[in-house]
Amino acid sequence: MSLPALVEPAAELSVDEVRRYSRHLIIPDVGMTGQKRLKNAKVLVIGAGGLGSPALLYLAAAGVGTLGIAEFDEVDESNLQRQIIHGQSDVGRPKAVSAAESIAEANPLVNVVVHAERLDNDNVMRIFEGYDLIVDGTDNFATRYMVNDAAYFLGIPYVWGSIYRFDGQASVFAPTLVEGAPCYRCLYPEPPPPGMVPSCAEGGVLGVLCASIGSIQVNEAIKLLTGAGDPAIGKLVIYDALELEWRKLKVRKDPNCALCGENPTVTGLIDYETFCGAISEEAADAAAGSTISVTQLEGMLKEREEGTRDFVLIDVREPNEYEINKIPGAVLMPKGDFLNGSALEQLPSIDSGTQVVLHCKSGVRSAEVLAIVQGAGYDDAVHVGGGVVAWVNQIDPSQPSY
Repeated sequence: MSLPALVEPAAELSVDEVRRYSRHLIIPDVGMTGQKRLKNAKVLVIGAGGLGSPALLYLAAAGVGTLGIAEFDEVDESNLQRQIIHGQSDVGRPKAVSAAESIAEANPLVNVVVHAERLDNDNVMRIFEGYDLIVDGTDNFATRYMVNDAAYFLGIPYVWGSIYRFDGQASVFAPTLVEGAPCYRCLYPEPPPPGMVPSCAEGGVLGVLCASIGSIQVNEAIKLLTGAGDPAIGKLVIYDALELEWRKLKVRKDPNCALCGENPTVTGLIDYETFCGAISEEAADAAAGSTISVTQLEGMLKEREEGTRDFVLIDVREPNEYEINKIPGAVLMPKGDFLNGSALEQLPSIDSGTQVVLHCKSGVRSAEVLAIVQGAGYDDAVHVGGGVVAWVNQIDPSQPSY
């Protein structure tokens, strides 16, 4: 169904703007009026990363008058495989600044507003206010739920996207704009159990997938702003890049939704980190008092070389990660093998006195495995806080990070 345009048209387009946007102006569904609406629009893009990069560039190229960038991170070399708004010379610089400069180069007629701060409960409502539309390019569940809730409370529709390896999803959530439309909580009432869904940093993402999903987000944004076409409200677009398959599913409003349902229980911003949980309670309990630093591990490895200490160091990452970098002397046993029980059979016997030491990339997966190992009777098992990231940063900077 078509909807009224979100934005009133600007008074006029300059001669330069007519020349620049001429290919839009000759599209009947956009035309002069639609382009004036884009000029008058204020769109906030959350994140200048994988999804934010193509979204920001194409929104700028399309002539969105005011573009907000909410981004607090710095450019890392590992970003460049997919975050096309940044370049090699931007490594180490704030992403928001790098993105703003790229936008200025792509279209100097766009007004860029930089919000170089991490979104949280204290600032999210202030930052969102005044924008007509939000494009969500976040990569963690806590922020996604916060974006959904804050947008709902402020009555701002938003375009959502998600990517992982070869798979992408996109939708538009606008329960305050369209009666009976779902919100993100209608689609995902609860976050996945901690540790069950790897992040892109852990599981990887095909770089070009960001362009596929990011361009869908921009397409939906343009439709909403101009009133063209049928926006993806109440629809979930699923893309499998490996099989080149697109699917479109209906998403219905959940009458029991905690936010937009008939009897809402979420009536204000909540503690989203606790709601989503970085790690499970079992993992947190296991890690308490059973976490060692990479400095301690370095000392333990020297003692093992000297024959004064006996332990097995186990890397619970995936084989592809193990090929990138590793802690010397670590044995690879992926987390999945602990979940199905096969790795427990490969551990030294409990009576052997050989301690089990676990690590992953950052300490999240190893904490989850630690709970399993301790539950199997290895009471003195420990894991390495900070994982291989801390090892590379503090002990062995000659190895690449990822």
